[in-house]
Amino acid sequence: MLGVMDDATTPRPADAATEAAVLDDGPAAGLRLRVTGRPAILQVTRACEAEQAPGEREFGVSEVHVYRRDWRVKNPPLRYGYDPASP
Repeated sequence: MLGVMDDATTPRPADAATEAAVLDDGPAAGLRLRVTGRPAILQVTRACEAEQAPGEREFGVSEVHVYRRDWRVKNPPLRYGYDPASP
């Protein structure tokens, strides 16, 4: 399952509308979602299976991928391109 987090610096009024967005390229290519406030960056995560030996502390491990907004697109669906150099 993929999780998407947008950058925390984008202000979001309580009554802000959401817009359709599409991710291009990378591991989440074609994923459609709704965003609020037209964030500049989206972080996509996917859980990895971790093996723990008995008695070890449990940890969660996720792949992390960054998508950056295509500023040329002004109308929905907004587009976000995969950034292979991040994080």
